[in-house]
Amino acid sequence: MFGADKGTADRLDGRKLHIGIVQARFNENITNALAAACRAELLRLGVQEQHIRHVLVPGALEVPLALQAMAERGGYDALIALGCIIRGETYHFELVANESGAGVTRIGLDYQIPIANAILTTENLEQAIARQSEKGVDAARVAVEMANLQEELS
Repeated sequence: MFGADKGTADRLDGRKLHIGIVQARFNENITNALAAACRAELLRLGVQEQHIRHVLVPGALEVPLALQAMAERGGYDALIALGCIIRGETYHFELVANESGAGVTRIGLDYQIPIANAILTTENLEQAIARQSEKGVDAARVAVEMANLQEELS
């Protein structure tokens, strides 16, 4: 433990934060719902609208590249990855899920920036719909909490 630990409520103050969101368009109905829930929660946590940069990419495999560009540019306290990968009948699901997840993790570690990974990986559309709002909110909360923790630890 690093001395007196701030409570979760203190770490959920987004008033001073700049957040980048990368949203995959593939499975757009799901990713739009993820993004809407995420943005609403960021605003509820105090992140100013003008401090949220939201970009769209074709699919989950393109998310890490956009995250990397944002991390290299700087100016963000945390990033958020939004996408939806639904299992199909081929190996493509595993490829996209594994590679996008590994890419998101690598960018966060390489650039030492918190990234909330809300790229859903589900068996079917029903599972994705059931998770879209909750995971969007979760992503916003993780980004804000981890940005504040990162600041606290530096």
